[in-house]
Amino acid sequence: MRTEKITAENVDNVQLKNLYESAFPKEERIPYDELKGLLGVMPIDFMAYYDEDVFVGLTMVLNRKDFNWGWYFAVREELRGRGYGQHILTALKAKYADRRLVIDIESPWQTDCNNKEQRCRRYEFYKRNGFRDTQTAKSFEGIDYTILLLGEGTFTQNDYDSIIDDLRKFWKNLPKED
Repeated sequence: MRTEKITAENVDNVQLKNLYESAFPKEERIPYDELKGLLGVMPIDFMAYYDEDVFVGLTMVLNRKDFNWGWYFAVREELRGRGYGQHILTALKAKYADRRLVIDIESPWQTDCNNKEQRCRRYEFYKRNGFRDTQTAKSFEGIDYTILLLGEGTFTQNDYDSIIDDLRKFWKNLPKED
């Protein structure tokens, strides 16, 4: 599997944008044009993954000195179930082995949702791969999230709040178009 770092110079990749916009509900994603602006000002590893020349998936990780925040992870729908997610996650675990890796996923315990089975499968996938449930949760736009952790230590609501504070600072400093 080949990786390509996505930067402000190569972010206008149609396949990447299409996967980003189809894999994550509108209420869960940053508008793509704003995401492009964040690439120049935030410590983000935005990566595209390829099997030879076939685009497979994407990840976006916010680098912090105390832990890494796995922001987005998606495999093209028609390629799911073929082991690509496992390969990508294995690469992420190796790349970020020096610090905790934290992710949030749609909560498998939320009952008023239309993708409960998918949420449970996703939760079990991460648990099989060494992630622990932090017992920290959040809710946004009517969606409940469970926060998982890979690595030693803990992750608390204060840690989550510090991420949100950082995001607000970066967002505030985004260049504004006239």
